[in-house]
Amino acid sequence: MASWNVQGTYVESCNCEAVCPCIFFSPPTEGSCTVMIGWHIDQGSFDDTLLDGLNAALLAHSPGHMKDGDWQVALYVDERADEAQSQALMGIFSGQAGGHIANLGPLIGEVLGARPAAINLDASGGDFLLSVEGLGSTEASAIEGQGGGAVTVEGHPLAISPGYAARVARSGRLELEDHGLSLNMVGKAAMSAPFSYSS
Repeated sequence: MASWNVQGTYVESCNCEAVCPCIFFSPPTEGSCTVMIGWHIDQGSFDDTLLDGLNAALLAHSPGHMKDGDWQVALYVDERADEAQSQALMGIFSGQAGGHIANLGPLIGEVLGARPAAINLDASGGDFLLSVEGLGSTEASAIEGQGGGAVTVEGHPLAISPGYAARVARSGRLELEDHGLSLNMVGKAAMSAPFSYSS
């Protein structure tokens, strides 16, 4: 097994009301959950292959309660990556290389596809913009808490970024269409957080 580590910022938007109940293994607010997830790697390597500055994204659809599995997923990796980097990103963010994402494996019922794409992710202070060529885009603004502070959630059982508090946001736009899945909505659940994964 390769030795690897990546760290940076992750973001997500879905069709649930904020905050998404799926992260607590509660039923999705609309009966099903479709989520768009993005990762920006600030620093990372896969054996001797550097991954700094690259992005990855995931489309996931759960037809019901997320803990019951049968998810459909599609993976997108940064088109700027060379062959070694692309294979590393595929391995890490599919879970095939081990690490945290591998824990989601038993919940996946169907892999819809995996391909390179132009991925842009800009996140700051809980606000973010994510676009994935051929999939769609989302933007979100952090929800303001008491005294103007951040609203966060941590320790939740279904965490993309375990060990970090996730900043709760609400989408200003969530538009996606690929593999027969489509959304076009505003004002729904979104989150962002630092992440750190390793083998």
